Amino acid sequence: MRTIVVGLGTQGYKRRRFAGADFVAEVDPANSEARYRDVREVPLADYDAALVCVPDATKLALIEYLVGQRKHVLVEKPLVGEDAELERLQGLARSRAVLLYTAYNHRFEPHFVRMRDLIASGALGAIYHCRMFYGNGTARLVRESVWRDEGAGVLPDLGSHLIDTARFWFGDWDGTYRVVSASRFENRAPDHVMLSARGGVPALDFEMTLLSWRNHFTCDVLAEKGTAHIQSLCKWGPSIFIHRQRVLPSGRPPEQAVTLVQDDPTWALEYAWFKAACAEGRQTSLADDLHINRWLRELSAQAIAEGAK
Repeated sequence: MRTIVVGLGTQGYKRRRFAGADFVAEVDPANSEARYRDVREVPLADYDAALVCVPDATKLALIEYLVGQRKHVLVEKPLVGEDAELERLQGLARSRAVLLYTAYNHRFEPHFVRMRDLIASGALGAIYHCRMFYGNGTARLVRESVWRDEGAGVLPDLGSHLIDTARFWFGDWDGTYRVVSASRFENRAPDHVMLSARGGVPALDFEMTLLSWRNHFTCDVLAEKGTAHIQSLCKWGPSIFIHRQRVLPSGRPPEQAVTLVQDDPTWALEYAWFKAACAEGRQTSLADDLHINRWLRELSAQAIAEGAK
């Protein structure tokens, strides 16, 4: 599969590296390293797929052009727009028999896959509650960016990952999210947000921040027959997964722990999945994107209002 990278920034450089021998050209209007300034300059016969790593505001028009030209597209999360716009892109991709896929690389994190499989096995029994914390220390970088420190800030960036992860682990979730707090400690847009979700199973509580000077992720799943926990991601490792089995009526639970000390495998795994899915003719589905997008719209409005107080 011959692949171009559209948008040669931080994410674009990563995508180019992991595309390896498939990579043929890059497109960027400002980066002098890129061979092309506009995607329409790239000869259509030269590539089969595009890895789109551009700001949210320009994604939809780029995707429509690429899909319209029968090119597969991997686009960096989140894919935002009106529902009708996403549904139209889904229909266009299906009619052109190409794959449009939004990249949520944490679905390929080994312990995220382990959590999904443990929940699906039924070993935890009824799932009561899931709490996630996702933090990095990029507040200053975001503030100095020409486009990132705006709108709902950290919410669409990290919150989209958390909402997607809940869907990855728990499937369709029919509760209601709300913003508990949104703060602007250092940035113009919210740099620390807390969400709570009730009415579905399990109950969810998320915290995301740009003010965690050591990048970190934690997750705790409380359930009928035990608990499961994740401490850190591979890229910030060591990454630890712990499964504790409940002792009745009470007592110290036996536990199994898996510790990984390795480089981040998610980018290579995700690209391999995308390439295989294109080859097998997998049909485009934006159901997850529509779910995430609807909540991001509502929560972003809440976060902006809360952050303005």
